Amino acid sequence: MEIILITDIAGVGYKNDIVTVKAGYGRNYLIPQGYALLANASNRKIVTENVRQAAHKAEKLKKDAEDIAAAIGDLTIDIKTVVGESGRIFGRVTNTQVSDILKAKGFNIDRKKITLDDVKSIGTYSATIDLHKEVKHKIALNVIAQED
Repeated sequence: MEIILITDIAGVGYKNDIVTVKAGYGRNYLIPQGYALLANASNRKIVTENVRQAAHKAEKLKKDAEDIAAAIGDLTIDIKTVVGESGRIFGRVTNTQVSDILKAKGFNIDRKKITLDDVKSIGTYSATIDLHKEVKHKIALNVIAQED
């Protein structure tokens, strides 16, 4: 039995794949649960159109991510933190702090998309911003001592 998957199913295939499964598995589980459609001519046309439109949307999202990366450019962020006498910081520098600073500079980037190096003392570090699955951008972090 040929079916068109609506969602990714481990061991079977990915969304919009046309796969062959046993008739009972497709008829009694996949189709009633809403995980698949019968692979007839009309459903095939619908899926090919959906794939074409999704590719267009994905290309636009990638271009938007590249535009944001170009706008950020070689930005260096200064992060002020409390530092001990030895130069080690108290607490830690978080991706939330970086996200807030980027928002203040006009870039609305979710904190979950930012990964930091392990920051333990003052100095220069880097952070990676995951803008798209194919677009990653590095920014420089300058960790400096906070003045009282």
